[in-house]
Amino acid sequence: MGGTGPPNSGDLSLNLTKQQSSRTTSAPSSPAKTRESLLQRVQSLTGVARDQGASLIGNVGAAVTGAAGRPVFNKDRCFTLLVIDDQNTDWSKYFRGRRLHGDYDIRVEQAEFKELSVTANSDSGTTVSMGVYRNGTKVVRSFRPDFVLIRQNLRDAGEDNKNLLLGFKFGGVPSINTLHAVYNFQDKPWVFAHLLQIQRRLGKENFPLIEQTYYPNFREMLSAPRFPVVFKIGHAHSGLGKVKVENNADFQDMASVVAVANTYCTTEPYVDSKYDIHVQKIGDNYKSFMRKSISGNWKTNTGSAMLEQIQMPDRYKMWLDEVAAMFGGLDICALEMIVARDGREFIIEVNDSALSLMGDTQEEDRRHIADLVTQRMQQLCRPATLTKTASRTSMSSVQSTTSGYGGSVGSVAAPTTPPEERPGIPDLPASGTSPQPRRDSQASQSSTMSSVSQQSAARRTEDSAQSQRAAFGRQGSTTGSVGGPGGGEDTEDTMKNLRKTFAGIFGDM
Repeated sequence: MGGTGPPNSGDLSLNLTKQQSSRTTSAPSSPAKTRESLLQRVQSLTGVARDQGASLIGNVGAAVTGAAGRPVFNKDRCFTLLVIDDQNTDWSKYFRGRRLHGDYDIRVEQAEFKELSVTANSDSGTTVSMGVYRNGTKVVRSFRPDFVLIRQNLRDAGEDNKNLLLGFKFGGVPSINTLHAVYNFQDKPWVFAHLLQIQRRLGKENFPLIEQTYYPNFREMLSAPRFPVVFKIGHAHSGLGKVKVENNADFQDMASVVAVANTYCTTEPYVDSKYDIHVQKIGDNYKSFMRKSISGNWKTNTGSAMLEQIQMPDRYKMWLDEVAAMFGGLDICALEMIVARDGREFIIEVNDSALSLMGDTQEEDRRHIADLVTQRMQQLCRPATLTKTASRTSMSSVQSTTSGYGGSVGSVAAPTTPPEERPGIPDLPASGTSPQPRRDSQASQSSTMSSVSQQSAARRTEDSAQSQRAAFGRQGSTTGSVGGPGGGEDTEDTMKNLRKTFAGIFGDM
């Protein structure tokens, strides 16, 4: 792989060698180079002291209320935020005192991917169980997250947590970045292919993406286009799986390693760089950093490096905005670039919400992330009481609509337009008059519409009398058919026959 170790000079005693075993997403601060950097360092230390004071006050208050070491929140009025990150950063302090919908607290649960287990149900949602060590004691508890902040890479060398992501998606848990976007960052060639789409649209001069060759397996690896090349095996972060290959013999040796690993690989032309550039976007906040290796390693993100925050050019901002539109939108993202000796810039990769925070503005960046999460939770997390109120309001509106519909039917039954000007609408009887029996469909429609409209008192009385006479006719005669279309005429005939019969009987007496 090449690369020399850090020099033994006393001037470089502040060595900032990055540990490969560390999974933290927050990069250490680097030695200051300018007075501006020194001022930023002082401001950062002031912010740290302020946060420690706030944390101390919060812990004292928690101890008084009987919850030592943990922030106090209203269990009945709170939303649960799951932060997936290591324990090097205490995210609870960045959400302390924040409120949603007026008086809802934000309860923060923090753990790494390896400490989580997830189950999801189509009705009840996602349940998370986590076992974490706090001060040497293992704490196990279960909860249902309302929101997730993902600050760890979903997939890395030897780690794949896609099954946990599927559980969050199955339960419909919102997150930053979105679960859809995080899912698309599982394979770097997949992400690079989307960067190529941006380059084809904007042009190589407006989006200087580095040249890259993809090999799906070792069988296709005959030779690289030119040497030296940077060999990247599979999907990994923090410089893992990256090898500098000088000639074709070494290239074939690396092909045998790919065969054993049973994975894909990519190659890029090696660029002798002066420094690399890290530009990040957190919500609407943009930052740009220059990182220059001082350890002699060809991997600029490995070993000791000088870090300096620089001005954000318009072209960097434009690149970030283009990248932030991928996969439905990235709330948090970063671009990694290298600058060659001749000043040419090459975009090499993009990072998602698990990006490394750099320099003396890490505390400020974490507050920006907390602000962004709070804003998204305010939009997406709704209290149950508001949901019930909305349901009751919708039911009331449905009932009002139904009542209005009944009234509209009544208004249709008594139109003001003359009958001869209403084609296709049957003639309706005047109020207080008895409708004539009809045998066709128009008669049925007229009877139905008339029964819905408002009737006068005399009309109701006459209808009641007719109903009684019809009932009496049905009891006195078996030939009358009320259910048929001619039931009204049969009933009248029956009543006439009865009157004649009674008249004859009483007349004889």
